[in-house]
Amino acid sequence: MTQDADPGLFGPGSVTWQMHSDPVMWIAGVRALWLQALHPVAVRGVMINSGFREDPWGRLMRTADFVGTLSYGTTGAAEAAGARVRRIHRLLGVDDPELLLWVHCAETDSYLSVARRSGLPLTDAQADRYVDEHRTSARLVGLDPDTVPGTTAELAAYFDAVRPGLAAGPDARTVEDFLRRPPVRPALVPAREVIWRRVTALAYDTLPHYAHALYGRPAPPPGTVTRRLVATANLLRGVPAGLRWRLPPGHIPRAVERLGPDTRPDPYAYPAPYALSDPAAILEEPRRQYGIDGGGSTRWGTPD
Repeated sequence: MTQDADPGLFGPGSVTWQMHSDPVMWIAGVRALWLQALHPVAVRGVMINSGFREDPWGRLMRTADFVGTLSYGTTGAAEAAGARVRRIHRLLGVDDPELLLWVHCAETDSYLSVARRSGLPLTDAQADRYVDEHRTSARLVGLDPDTVPGTTAELAAYFDAVRPGLAAGPDARTVEDFLRRPPVRPALVPAREVIWRRVTALAYDTLPHYAHALYGRPAPPPGTVTRRLVATANLLRGVPAGLRWRLPPGHIPRAVERLGPDTRPDPYAYPAPYALSDPAAILEEPRRQYGIDGGGSTRWGTPD
């Protein structure tokens, strides 16, 4: 790593640095939206106070930019991004810690669940480290890190506690309509039908079973979902990283340029103790000890 360069909040030695470079994170982000919409109070705040309806794509890209800045930006850039978010939350009156915690946990759970289930071979210790790392993200949006789950077990316990209050109300249905058929320019309708519908359907299928029950749409058997997710993830991973990373918002190339070529994220070849596995693992069927259902269970494919 380049001497005296700012590694940011996490740095190349973190699980976040490696995991967030994987293209399956885009599917995980859509899963987070499906899950977040099931909290009636939180999703009501989004509907009232954000530009979701008027500019849904812009809001999605701003969220991606925020996550990328926190993951790969300089410390100053990440802190500034967090300050902007906290200021907006205060101005809109959506800085209730309970609601912020729900959004944070739904995101963390979705990123980790989809990554592991897609075959990214995180050990249990690395998964716990990832959850703990994102107490930093929680602080930036206005939460007290000491009140935020720091292990996968604590994350599962949080979902067990909050599940009775979840529901697929009218606002969740509005989000569902957008996720299934978002507004696009006429020229992009074919791409939406061919690409987006498959992505959002797969993201929905990876939700925990209680979310399917609330939405009223059953998913295929868990094994089938996992095979589809692995196949899709491997297809995406076949696109050269240099090309994938230059898509908006493009934080990874800038981070590597800042810190040096040896910091290039590579979950399968990064030096110990941060290596996630060997390169051949990307072609393997995910092992059950690496799979998590999330949202209240540490076991995908098994009932709670």
